[in-house]
Amino acid sequence: MQTVNAIGRRKAAIARVIVKSGSGKITINKREFENYFPSTILQYVVRQPLNKLEATDKFDIQVNLCGGGYKGQAEALRLAIARALVKIDETNKPALKAEGFLTRDARIVERKKPGRPKARKRFQFSKR
Repeated sequence: MQTVNAIGRRKAAIARVIVKSGSGKITINKREFENYFPSTILQYVVRQPLNKLEATDKFDIQVNLCGGGYKGQAEALRLAIARALVKIDETNKPALKAEGFLTRDARIVERKKPGRPKARKRFQFSKR
């Protein structure tokens, strides 16, 4: 099997993934997967597409992650892995799409407006 590249984004986080056939090792920014995401919930989020296809120990995944917070990074990585799995085998697409792993979450931070302290908050108003 050849190597497959994919990109996933969420909020300000960008995940670039290289997937090869292997033993199931995930390396993020040259660090161990468990060290980069110590939270078991985030580890579960990242592994969701692999668990759905029962392919946790079939692929080695090398990741370049940047931007955003840890939650956004985990969800960006989930999208990138799901996209790579579809590139590897098109028959995976219906199962991953049904779970919502191929949908890009477009919600981002709303911009700050002029004349206001934040996006929607207003300065304190007093009649006198």
